[in-house]
Amino acid sequence: MNKNTFCPTPPMGWNSYDYYNTEVNEAQVRANAEYMAAHLKEAGWEYIVIDIEWYAVSAGSESEKFQYIPFGELMMDEYSRLIPDPVRFPSSADGKGFGPLADYIHSLGLKFGIHIMRGIPRNAAHNHMALMGTDMRADRLADPSNICSWNPDMYGLRANLPEAQLYYNSIMELYTSWGVDFIKCDDICREDAATAHKEIELLHNAILACGRPIVLSLSPGPAKISEAAYYAENANMWRITDDFWDSWPLLKDMFRRCELWQGKAEPGCWPDCDMLPIGIIGGCFGERIERRSTFTDDELRTMMSLWAIFGSPLMIGGELTKMDPVSLAFLTNRDLLRMHKNGRYAVQIERTDDHAIWMSRDPEEDTGYIALFNLADEERAVHLWTGPAADRGLKPYNGGPIREIWTDTAAAFSTGGLACLVPAHGVRVFLY
Repeated sequence: MNKNTFCPTPPMGWNSYDYYNTEVNEAQVRANAEYMAAHLKEAGWEYIVIDIEWYAVSAGSESEKFQYIPFGELMMDEYSRLIPDPVRFPSSADGKGFGPLADYIHSLGLKFGIHIMRGIPRNAAHNHMALMGTDMRADRLADPSNICSWNPDMYGLRANLPEAQLYYNSIMELYTSWGVDFIKCDDICREDAATAHKEIELLHNAILACGRPIVLSLSPGPAKISEAAYYAENANMWRITDDFWDSWPLLKDMFRRCELWQGKAEPGCWPDCDMLPIGIIGGCFGERIERRSTFTDDELRTMMSLWAIFGSPLMIGGELTKMDPVSLAFLTNRDLLRMHKNGRYAVQIERTDDHAIWMSRDPEEDTGYIALFNLADEERAVHLWTGPAADRGLKPYNGGPIREIWTDTAAAFSTGGLACLVPAHGVRVFLY
């Protein structure tokens, strides 16, 4: 189990990436935080997370050519630590960093998070910049052969040097002074670089040393199932997939991934299915034309239901201030969120190319959940027989009411099990 208890239930929040890519600014973050406080906080949503490149000068100005400007200017302090671009985040000027923005988000009753890349800024190494607490310079700590294949900002560290831990401690000390509650670390989870495994541990140690309960999220995936115990020892959540977008083949494949990782979730440790592409997304990608998620309403219910019963963290990708009423209703379904928060022992009872069946149990309420997923391209009946459920040690059905949580309608077991018609790519989730 993880050495901290910073998130006893799967984290729930909003991340800027699916709409803003590298370009989100302070006003937009504040607007999304205000929306969450007004419309989502009561249902349990609490994290506001700024994704990649908040430190990059002129981020997005060459988006027709690059997602990340090659070797562009990055804002840093005198100790090789990245700080916010004050043009996009004006309250960070004069050395304040994200402190004022974090204070505002905290004043709304929410929590504040940021994205970071593994390692140390390349520009710090090239300019032989100082490191806090040591005479070593950034060029000696950076490993020029240890790079990210898709982002040009950082070098990996010479992770076995004691100065590597000192550097991570120094950035965590800075984030603590800002009031950061959540860190999403990228280029680390699937361990493409030889030092990624060690750098996960260095990050974990730095969080324990900083004295603040900072949740650690690892990206991108897929994480290695062989390293499940290591992730659980050193992080709070880790991606089991690469970037997830609004594509039915990607959603259907998540059933295979969740089956692989079932049983690995526990308080403080959550395999992560990635963000929820719901609502309006894509505003700063490609041709910079925002779009509604291409998932149908039935596919959105399937996504929400799988993430919830599996116990994945829930991070909204859509622009909150443009959230439509239907999507908002999906995000605030109280039965679904109760299953997500309190459900335990989640197991995939059955999976074929046409359907999947999941069950979990809420020990606090002594209730059970059954999710019947139709993975086929047409409406069809999905059946759960009572035998397999009893064999898995889940709550048996002994009579009494049973209710479908998306339609809020009563249902009943027939002899030997439960069966119902489920829309194409859709789901029915029963509470009993």
